[in-house]
Amino acid sequence: MNKATGLILSALAAATLSSTALAQTTINVSSWGGPNHGINTIVWPTWKAWIEEATEGRVTLQVTEDLGPPAAQMALVADGVADASWIFHGHMPGRFELTKLPEFPTFEAFSSEAASAAYWETFKTHLAQGNEHRGLEVMAVGVHGPGQIYTAEKVETFDELEGKRLRTGGGVMSDLADAMGVTGVALPPTGVYEAASQGVIDGAMLTLEGLRSFRVAEVLPNTLQVDGGFYRGSFAIIMNPMVWDRVSAEDREAIEAVSGESLSRLFGYMMDVSDRRGVEFAEELGNTFTQATEEDIAMLREASDELVDQWAERVSSGELDAKDALGFFRDQLSEAAEAESIESRVVQE
Repeated sequence: MNKATGLILSALAAATLSSTALAQTTINVSSWGGPNHGINTIVWPTWKAWIEEATEGRVTLQVTEDLGPPAAQMALVADGVADASWIFHGHMPGRFELTKLPEFPTFEAFSSEAASAAYWETFKTHLAQGNEHRGLEVMAVGVHGPGQIYTAEKVETFDELEGKRLRTGGGVMSDLADAMGVTGVALPPTGVYEAASQGVIDGAMLTLEGLRSFRVAEVLPNTLQVDGGFYRGSFAIIMNPMVWDRVSAEDREAIEAVSGESLSRLFGYMMDVSDRRGVEFAEELGNTFTQATEEDIAMLREASDELVDQWAERVSSGELDAKDALGFFRDQLSEAAEAESIESRVVQE
C-alpha cells in the first residue's frame, strides 16, 4: 500500500512539473548582432532574468540568431516569425523620420545610458503618436555611442577632410559629411576593415565600439572627435502585440514594468560598455585621439541647425511639433544623467 501510494504521489508530482513547464510562455527573440555582441551578452540575458523574476517564472525569453538580416527584423516580428527583436531605424530609410531626433549632434558629452533613458521619455511623450512602428509594441528605444571620424592619416581640421572618401551609413551622418565636403561611401560597418586596408576609403564615420568590434583601430588609427559625437544612431526593441494574447494581464503588466525606461537604460549601458572596450583597444595599439577645433565645431553646429530645421519642417504635423520634441529630449538628458545607473541590475557576463 505504501509503495502504491508512493508511485501515485510521484506521478502526481511529475504531472505537476510537466504542467508547469507547459504553462510557461516563451517569447521568441530574433537577434542579429552576432554571438559576442553586447545585445546578446548583456541585454537579452538581463531582460530575460528581469522578466522571469517579475512573472515568477511564468514567462521567459529564447533568443535565436540569424533568422534574417538586420533590415528584415521588423518584418519578421510583424509577420509572427519572431515575437520580438531589435531594429536600427537607419536600416529602413524613408520608413522612419521621427526617430532621427536623437541623431543630431548635441556638442556635449553624455552616456548612451542617459541618452537612451531621455529618448524613451521623448518617444513616450511625443514620438509614439506618429505610429511609425505601425502597430508593433515598442518595448524600449536606445541610441548607440558617439559617432566619430577615423582616418588613415592624422586629421586635425575639417579642411583636411575635404575630398577624402569616408564610410558613411546614411541619415544624419551622411548629411553632415556632405556639409564638411567629404565624399561619402556607403558601406556596412563590417566592410570598413577591408575597404580601409585596400585603400578604397580614407576613413570612416563610425561608433567607438567599432574600433574593436570591427577592427577599425588596426587600419584607421587616428580619431577626430566631437563631444557627444558627430551623430548618434536610433534603435528600438519591438514586440508583436499577439504575444500579449498568450500571457495574462498580470504578466503583461509585470513585463512592461521591466521594459520601457529600464530596458532603454540597459540598451544604452550596453553601448557604453562596448565603447569603452573599443577605446581601450585603440589606446593599446597607440591610436591618436584629436579634438575638433572650436572653429570647426561652430561650422558643424551651423550645419546641424540647418538640418534640424529641415527635418522639423518635414516631420511636424498636427499636435506633433518636432522642435518641441527635440528640446524636450535635450532637457531630459541632464535629468537622466543624474539618475542611478542600471549597472547593479545587469546580469554579469
